[in-house]
Amino acid sequence: MVDVTLSATPKGNGYQGTITYSYGVSISSAETFPTIAEAIAAAAIKMLEMPERLDELDRSELDA
Repeated sequence: MVDVTLSATPKGNGYQGTITYSYGVSISSAETFPTIAEAIAAAAIKMLEMPERLDELDRSELDA
């Protein structure tokens, strides 16, 4: 099973959104957001904007 975690960590005066895939790849936003919710929402939107990553998730499930 593949896991994807969306998280927010404090950075400067706001929060940085991060996408973490269970196979070891982590992608963090360059920008900061004023709230945790905005940082996580931005990470989710970024994940959806990278369909090749979602395709990798599907392929890894088929290989398991």
